[in-house]
Amino acid sequence: MSRAEPAARVVAVGLGAGLVTFQVALAAGAPWGSLAWGGQHPGTLPTGFRVGSAASAVIWAGAVAAAATSSSSARSRRACAAYGILSAVGTVMNALSPSPPERTLWTPVAGALALSFGVLARSTAGPPAR
Repeated sequence: MSRAEPAARVVAVGLGAGLVTFQVALAAGAPWGSLAWGGQHPGTLPTGFRVGSAASAVIWAGAVAAAATSSSSARSRRACAAYGILSAVGTVMNALSPSPPERTLWTPVAGALALSFGVLARSTAGPPAR
């Protein structure tokens, strides 16, 4: 196990759980539209975007589960790699957002998730070989 892996796991689980909570709140009608989906709908999101936030919450719950496992199986590493790529794309998309609050909040969060999932994707920890 690399020395960075435990910290990466904590960051990925913590930020991922925060992201899930945020998306669930948006789906439930929280008035945070300026912080999501390009900031194009300040206040409560329209129904279609709320459904998108609910779907996003499910996807990111999977990311949290992938990060929380201590397994270094090929499946776990592939899942972490996929979430790392998704987070890297999210970093770029958030950096290009027309919404200053969204750029300020989510660009560093997505970047930290990308780095954390990248570390976990390269993990070789696990039970000793026989």
